[in-house]
Amino acid sequence: MPDTPSAPPVILGNEPGSFPHGVLAERHPAIIRQVRESFPYGPARHRALDALLESCTKGVVEPLPPDAHDRDRWAQWGLDEYVGHSWYDLPWLWSESYFYRQLLDAVGYFTEGPWQGIDPFRPSKLGELDAPEAAEELTALDRLAGLPPAEQAQALLHGSLWGNRADLGFRLSDASAGTKEAAPGLVADDSDLLWSLLPPSGAATLSLIADNAGRELIPDLLLIAHILRSGQVRRAFLHVKPYPYYVSDATTADVLDALRRLNGAEGAAAAYGRVLWAAMTDGRLVLRAHPFAAAPLPFADLPADLRDDLAPSDLTIVKGDLNYRRLVGDRLWPPTTPFAGVTTHFPTSVAALRTLKSDVITGLAAETESALVAAEGQRWRTGGTHALIQVRT
Repeated sequence: MPDTPSAPPVILGNEPGSFPHGVLAERHPAIIRQVRESFPYGPARHRALDALLESCTKGVVEPLPPDAHDRDRWAQWGLDEYVGHSWYDLPWLWSESYFYRQLLDAVGYFTEGPWQGIDPFRPSKLGELDAPEAAEELTALDRLAGLPPAEQAQALLHGSLWGNRADLGFRLSDASAGTKEAAPGLVADDSDLLWSLLPPSGAATLSLIADNAGRELIPDLLLIAHILRSGQVRRAFLHVKPYPYYVSDATTADVLDALRRLNGAEGAAAAYGRVLWAAMTDGRLVLRAHPFAAAPLPFADLPADLRDDLAPSDLTIVKGDLNYRRLVGDRLWPPTTPFAGVTTHFPTSVAALRTLKSDVITGLAAETESALVAAEGQRWRTGGTHALIQVRT
């Protein structure tokens, strides 16, 4: 494997006008307002949310109380070093992750009482599953059945890739869904290599590290169901978050909600739901929710037990923008930096499926980068209009 390139500094949030600065200064306050309106929280919870808003916009990182259940874990993740520093001057990945941990604390998620374990993002997640667009996408699965298996697989792969951009219905119903022309926004496409790692022998093991819940998780589940049903893998592992994270990241509860949505549908959608339900009950589909899934660290720092859990997989599919940042390192790599070179640390062959929603990017051909910059400046990095499928064997 190629040597890991010399790494640029990690991305911070302290540059005004930058994408990370906008997330910290604008998106996080908006999320606090959204959470405040999602449930009828009482005065104590509102005061805690106000304090978090003040802290993350104008103040510094506060320590966890001595009796916090995860105090030692966050100490290992750098909290003691960062306490007292501005949120903006810390690694962006760390600041974001700690924000969500503190947001859950503000609404009583970790505290014994009536709000313990209540996902503050659940209303929006369920709203996605109940939306008319979700019903249309599930209906489109009926039209997929008439395509050759390879085209079905490619259509489902593209559905999983584009996720919650509401393109699933198009991917599944368009006549060219199984061709490269069906995804003109791809800036890199190693899909042929991805499929070569899941041969029809049925002996492979697949892991998928999920990203968002709702209308993105359903196509991820559909892709897993298709791979299981086609006999390409004997076992699949689905890695989700141990608690609510980044507004819409998938937890075990979100997987169950998505399964219920599939099983409550009709036609092909329900058939996929039955495949998944049976696979979970007989152990061919296994859920994982390791604490590191919500850590403020890159995958290069995988703990030994999680590394050992992933290692037997023939392929790990890493979904979404955040997981891509964790996979390659949350750094401003030159876009032509080889993807293989920055993922040598990962314990299995790895495939990244990602819609571009942040600045981090690797593995582009020089002519691709030049064309994107000429057409869009740097907006192509963060607008969600481009995507990639990158594989390192």
